[in-house]
Amino acid sequence: MSTRIEKDSMGEVPVPADALYGASTQRAVLNFPVSGQLIPISIIHAYGLIKWAAARVNQSLGLLSQDKADLIERAALEVAEGKLDPHFVLDIYQTGSGTSTHMNVNEVISNRACQIAGRPLGAKDPIHPNDHANLGQSSNDTFPTAIHMAVAQDLRGKLLPALESLHAALALKGDAFWEVLKIGRTHLMDATPVRLGQEFRGYACQIEHSVDRVHKALKAIAELPLGGTAVGTGLNRHPNFPSRVIALLAEKTGFPFREAKDHFEAQSAKDALVEVSGQLKTIATSLFKIASDIRWLGSGPQCAIGEIRLPAIQPGSSIMPGKVNPVLCESVMQVCARVFGNDATVTWCAAAGSNFELNVMMPVLAAAVLESIDLLANVSLIFSERCVAGIEAQKERCNDLIESSLAMVTGLISKIGYDRAAIIAKESANTGITVRELCLDRLDELGISKAELEEALDPARMTAPEGTAAGA
Repeated sequence: MSTRIEKDSMGEVPVPADALYGASTQRAVLNFPVSGQLIPISIIHAYGLIKWAAARVNQSLGLLSQDKADLIERAALEVAEGKLDPHFVLDIYQTGSGTSTHMNVNEVISNRACQIAGRPLGAKDPIHPNDHANLGQSSNDTFPTAIHMAVAQDLRGKLLPALESLHAALALKGDAFWEVLKIGRTHLMDATPVRLGQEFRGYACQIEHSVDRVHKALKAIAELPLGGTAVGTGLNRHPNFPSRVIALLAEKTGFPFREAKDHFEAQSAKDALVEVSGQLKTIATSLFKIASDIRWLGSGPQCAIGEIRLPAIQPGSSIMPGKVNPVLCESVMQVCARVFGNDATVTWCAAAGSNFELNVMMPVLAAAVLESIDLLANVSLIFSERCVAGIEAQKERCNDLIESSLAMVTGLISKIGYDRAAIIAKESANTGITVRELCLDRLDELGISKAELEEALDPARMTAPEGTAAGA
């Protein structure tokens, strides 16, 4: 592989001849061959917007000539648009402030600007990576700013639409299954009847709350640390730089970004991202419950609950013909497990990595948050389209389970009392005779009519509070 020689403050470094990055990035390539997992590209794209806005503002403040600002803006927008993605080559597990990635961005912009200007790569003229591309900035304020922007973009562009799709699918099933009566379960044991539609409306409500949680997460990261430079004091930047840059970023992205109220808090702590991760963990908790319930409701189908039928999307066994497994439910559950683990990583990075004026575990923290968003978005959409949309109710099976349940006797308590109802339940359990059949044989003994019995054992009546229409 042909190389060129680039220089930095530590000396000369051979760099791949066609690479847009320079010496600082190449040193990081050699120093951090840890995982093969690159810094999330959404952070790089956010960085492109930051550099674009910074150049424009620095020019307006008289700190950068128009021709240099134009070159930086052009190169930075190419970064933001993903046109230069192959030149961002650094591992997640690098310097904890993200300095290596920040210099990767600065060097790519410098060298791309040199290309545009007809100068050789590595010339650092007309655009120097530090003096021009990094004017008024630091890794310590730009890297967390890029994280917030990337998280906001992925929350709005990926997770929100996926959750809204899942909510619509579950709500549709809630309506479609409203007339299907089935047995409820508490402690995994039979309880009084419910509507299958009530269960699915409950799932839909969980996802409705999840959508609200995404909006809360977006609110948590609206403050940007940009402007604090090295330690939060704003050294080496114009007083108006952060407010103007952030206003441009807000206009460009459509997010209500604003300058951090306190730059020391914004740079030294990562509480906002912990809050975001907490919301993601809660969303994952909801998804796990829904996927787990649906898996159990479809279990069997002949020899277990089998109250719903899940779409058959692939063979379930290499040895048992005809077996179909709840694979999408299992996929959701595994994603949720990963999100729970990512939340632990985020919490630990924010707590242990925040020392004095800087957090030094930001790259892995950011990667964990962004991975959680991606996983939740992808699996929610797939679950909605390939599982929930195709679920069918097994109405006859639901009716059979209701009729055979001991919990049906609960409807009789107001007419015959708890103690006599308990005796009937025990007899039903011992003999296998249904509660209804036992009661029909002893109406006189119980002191109720057949009509009263039928009313008391009407499962639809049991799905709504007294005094309301059944199922209202």
